[in-house]
Amino acid sequence: MFTGIVEETGAVTAVEDGPEGRRLRVSASFCDALEPGQSVAVSGACLTVENVTSDAETFELFCSEETLERTYLDRVAVGDRLNLERALPSDGRFDGHVVQGHVDGVGEVTAIEQVGGGPANGVSGASSGERSESDGDWRFGFSLPPELAPYVVEKGSIAVDGISLTAADVDGASVEVAVIPATYELTTLSGKVVGDPVHLEVDVVAKYVESLLEGYR
Repeated sequence: MFTGIVEETGAVTAVEDGPEGRRLRVSASFCDALEPGQSVAVSGACLTVENVTSDAETFELFCSEETLERTYLDRVAVGDRLNLERALPSDGRFDGHVVQGHVDGVGEVTAIEQVGGGPANGVSGASSGERSESDGDWRFGFSLPPELAPYVVEKGSIAVDGISLTAADVDGASVEVAVIPATYELTTLSGKVVGDPVHLEVDVVAKYVESLLEGYR
């Protein structure tokens, strides 16, 4: 289980495609604490550490066909950065919300605005451009696949690329979230532009409630 509190971003250093899936090598400062078999949330997708390189600077992960079909990890390339979070220890602090690392769907960035600092390049349909950073908050819009919309409510939790965020506004087809400067700077959100894909995981509590009430409908 994860909390959606990203520890750091890591760069993809190698990609190897094969008939059964895709193997990624990713850099991380905590590689010396990793062991094969441990779980790491990679931009919200729970993956298993296969190997840690001898220099303890990168680790290897395998993405099965199932994972590639449900995520955008089939599109990442060398140099891309990914959000990383190790699994929550049993005695650890719980600062985000319950994140399983099971990607429910892929959405797109629909809007980016720097609140208090003027609109950023990439807002309202732009597809590229650099943004100036300041102390202002950010507001992001993401499209919601129709099958996920019922599980997202205003002030509820949603994981976007593994980041625990709160839905500020929901209209059924999209969700808007407010992002504080620390989250913006420490995650891959700072490199996103309108049109970029994002992994979405809705609140598992909502799915459990739906399952429990199914027989009463």
